[in-house]
Amino acid sequence: MTTKVVLDTNVVVSANLVDEGFPAAILDLAINRKILMIVSSPVLEEYEEVLHRPRLKLDPARVGAVMALIRKNSLLVRPTITAVAASDESDNRFLECASAARADYIVTGNTNHFPETFERTRVVTPRQFVNLILPLVALRLP
Repeated sequence: MTTKVVLDTNVVVSANLVDEGFPAAILDLAINRKILMIVSSPVLEEYEEVLHRPRLKLDPARVGAVMALIRKNSLLVRPTITAVAASDESDNRFLECASAARADYIVTGNTNHFPETFERTRVVTPRQFVNLILPLVALRLP
């Protein structure tokens, strides 16, 4: 069974700013389909908007390439609920996305913005996610 994951924008941004570390490893797992990254149109729009912020100084060509990889290797869902459980209103889009896919995890650097669990989805940090998922991914390696 494939692990279904929603990545908060801060994880995607961190993965693009630093080539090593847990966020980069998680995005790599998603792009290589070792885990199933779940996205919705509002989530994709937020990724795109934040990655293009001038203060991040990310090469627009790199942002375009990363967004293309995310779109190609993720499952696009259409949320059917309106969530209100996150302390930051915009974070509710990630809860809605997770709900639509019955995701296993939301991975975020800001766990304090989210409830510990939402429906059946656990909210974890990148480090927690890697510690949880590594044994499962290792079992599926060729």
